Amino acid sequence: MDNEHVSPFYDYLAGAIAGSVGVVTGHPFDTVKVQLQIQKGGLEGVSLRECYQAVKTQDLARGFFRGLSWPMLSYGIINSVFFGVYGSTIKLLNADISGKTPPDYAKICVAGGLGGLCQLVPAVPIDVIKVVLQSQIPHGTTKYEGKYYRGPVEGTRDILQSRGLSGMYRGLPTQALRDIPACTAYFLIYEFLIYHGVKTFPSVSSTLQSFVYGGVAGVVSWALILPFDVMKSRIQADTDRKLYSGFWDCVVKSYRSDGIKIFFRGLSMTSLRAFPVNGMTLMTHMELLKLFGEKKHQH
Repeated sequence: MDNEHVSPFYDYLAGAIAGSVGVVTGHPFDTVKVQLQIQKGGLEGVSLRECYQAVKTQDLARGFFRGLSWPMLSYGIINSVFFGVYGSTIKLLNADISGKTPPDYAKICVAGGLGGLCQLVPAVPIDVIKVVLQSQIPHGTTKYEGKYYRGPVEGTRDILQSRGLSGMYRGLPTQALRDIPACTAYFLIYEFLIYHGVKTFPSVSSTLQSFVYGGVAGVVSWALILPFDVMKSRIQADTDRKLYSGFWDCVVKSYRSDGIKIFFRGLSMTSLRAFPVNGMTLMTHMELLKLFGEKKHQH
């Protein structure tokens, strides 16, 4: 079935399901990543292994999966918007990504960037709560000091009462600097790899290729924007604005405290997380589109 003849509803539905699958796959990795990124100068000696062990000592609900209920229920919405806007824009621009002709990379960039922009509306509040909950896990020998939320509802209520709606959108400019380029690169890399991969390796199933190329696209796109991700985590964990007044203040203070290496903290964990999460998300999304009747990249 041609891309333009498929209801846009299926792009949104497939994105919602794929997003939920992806977030469950990657949340334990994400928890350790955030722990690494929010460390202050005095904890610069805390390693990835020590962070992992600190989170591991908690039970699953308070450790690796702390804050999962919020994104698990909400990332379906984020990815529904992300994939839905991307798919709708591709159709609107009449871009062919069926694999029959070389992809129109300019249109893919526009669609990916627009998808990244629109998903910020639900994504920023969800990320604020997720990061705050994850930041409250003790790590190293330092105990967490500050408000402790028992879950996302309590956290949301307190932030809204104390900071208003702006508190829920803490770090919006930084997240936009992270997400829009990342989403653009994500689809650009994936469509390039899947188009050439299916033609180069015709005996390999498109399902497996979707997983592998989706994983590669995720790793590369995340690596490109990691400094913005680190700053986003630090700003959003600082809900009361006691440490950072904004993006540039966070950049300067982080650099003075930890040097250039701070901007790449969590790279290994981010890469470990990005491959399975994005591989599972894109594979699930593409398989669902096939199930719904949209035959893409078939051979």
